[in-house]
Amino acid sequence: MSLYQLQKFLYDINRDRGTQSRYRADLEGLLDQYELTVEERGAIARGDIGLIYVLGANGQLLMHFAAFLGMSWPAYIQAMRDGIAKHGQVRAGVYSMTTQMDEKVAGV
Repeated sequence: MSLYQLQKFLYDINRDRGTQSRYRADLEGLLDQYELTVEERGAIARGDIGLIYVLGANGQLLMHFAAFLGMSWPAYIQAMRDGIAKHGQVRAGVYSMTTQMDEKVAGV
């Protein structure tokens, strides 16, 4: 359920100017509207794109949030790489399934 809430936050902030304004004015209050883990809340508050990616957020949603934060495309790609280096493989969502499938095919 939490991954859904994380992605719902990303969807909302990417599409709704009111959510964007509230992010800047009252981040804690905004995040209270979503059932997020402490780790997810912290990653959003820090703008930790790498950790949000590792937590399983959809890349389409995440790239727009990164742009909202002022991150360039190369910095976004690097943040995802850094996230994996720091936090390990993607834990949930479609990217984790791809990784697990690759490992099964490789015999890992």
